Amino acid sequence: MSDAPLARVSVRILEKEYQFSCAVEERAPLLDSAEYLNTEMRKIRDSGKVIGLDRIAVMAALNMANELLKARTRDGSGDSDVVHRIRVLRERVEASLERGQQLEL
Repeated sequence: MSDAPLARVSVRILEKEYQFSCAVEERAPLLDSAEYLNTEMRKIRDSGKVIGLDRIAVMAALNMANELLKARTRDGSGDSDVVHRIRVLRERVEASLERGQQLEL
C-alpha cells in the first residue's frame, strides 16, 4: 500500500450510508461515481421492474459496464486492463452479494 494520505468519504446510495477510504486525489471522482450510481439505481428502483437492493445494484452495475464497453468499442481503445478490472470488480460484487456483505473499494 502506498504512503499517500487517505480521505474518509461518506456516500449515500438509495437512502443507505456507505463509508470508504481512498487517496485524497480520488475523493472527488469517488463522489461523482457514487452520485452517478445512485442516479442509475434510483431509475431502476423507480421503474418497479426490479425488487431488492442487491438486484438493483447488480442491474445498475451491468448497465454501467455495458455502457463502458460500448463506449470503448466506439472509441476503438480496447484496453485489456479495463476488462480485467471490470471482471475482478464483478466477481467481488457477486461474492459480496452471496455473503451479504458491504464492499470496501
